Amino acid sequence: MANSDFLKIGLAQMTPIWLNREKTLRKMEKWAEDAGEQDCKLLVFPEAFVPGYPFWLELTDGARFNNQRQKELHAHYLDQAIQIEKGHLDGLCRIAAEFEMMIVLGSIERPSDRGGHSVYCSMITINTDGQVLNVHRKLMPTYEERLCWSPGDGHGLRTFPLGAFTVGGLNCWENWMPLPRAALYGMGEDLHLAIWPGQLRNTEDITPFLAKEGRSYAVSVCSFMRREDIPDDIPYAELIKENSPEILANGGSCIAAPNGEWLVEPIVNREKLIMTTLDHARVREERQNFDPVGHYSRPDVTQLVIDRTRQSTLKIKN
Repeated sequence: MANSDFLKIGLAQMTPIWLNREKTLRKMEKWAEDAGEQDCKLLVFPEAFVPGYPFWLELTDGARFNNQRQKELHAHYLDQAIQIEKGHLDGLCRIAAEFEMMIVLGSIERPSDRGGHSVYCSMITINTDGQVLNVHRKLMPTYEERLCWSPGDGHGLRTFPLGAFTVGGLNCWENWMPLPRAALYGMGEDLHLAIWPGQLRNTEDITPFLAKEGRSYAVSVCSFMRREDIPDDIPYAELIKENSPEILANGGSCIAAPNGEWLVEPIVNREKLIMTTLDHARVREERQNFDPVGHYSRPDVTQLVIDRTRQSTLKIKN
């Protein structure tokens, strides 16, 4: 693969076993094995996929302060969140190593380095050796997300080589933030991963825009979830169902080529493992007339500074 322009990728437009970490991970592992058996070398899952997006917030009066219902739902969310240091991703790491496949997943992360009782919307990258390579915590949660997710930092704002490509990515509306995009371009990104909770309205405009701006492949990966997918055994399940629309996330996963044209048009209203092969030569073709951080840049006029410090309230000096 290192000497090839071609890269086979998979987009996992899936339905989570909502708010159940272990069952969702088992489903992800099954899909990952299926992708690996098809010689997939990069598999991408949606934003916040495990244990799931916090749809309950807008369905259960989530902004009410000091409310017992919201406390119980939040406590359940923390119980089901990913803790990398406890080995929750070991199964996916094993599959990544077995098939020499990079896996990128959206998760709700409950890290011990911030006290262990707050959660972050994190994009986690597992490399082809089965090691957790990077954790990018979403810089700014959007609207009601701020009621349960903490803001991240620049520590995970990085790119990584995969065959001929340089892979980077952002969570959901981070993709609308010009400076994080510019940071990834500056690190050589030519395959951009945008992960979303799942709505066509989010992906149909920005995906070709990202591709054309970066002269890169742009890949959007989304969830699909219906009212009937809300489990009966979560707190306040009946109330959530009562207030829920029939479709909570309709998908919209898609791929745009470096010229902004569709390689895979948005797919909606179903689960699907979307597989395709990318050709790096198309990146090089489009960089002929525009390279945002190369020949079509003016670093003597504008530059960007990134702080990669992993934020903490505690600094221990010996």
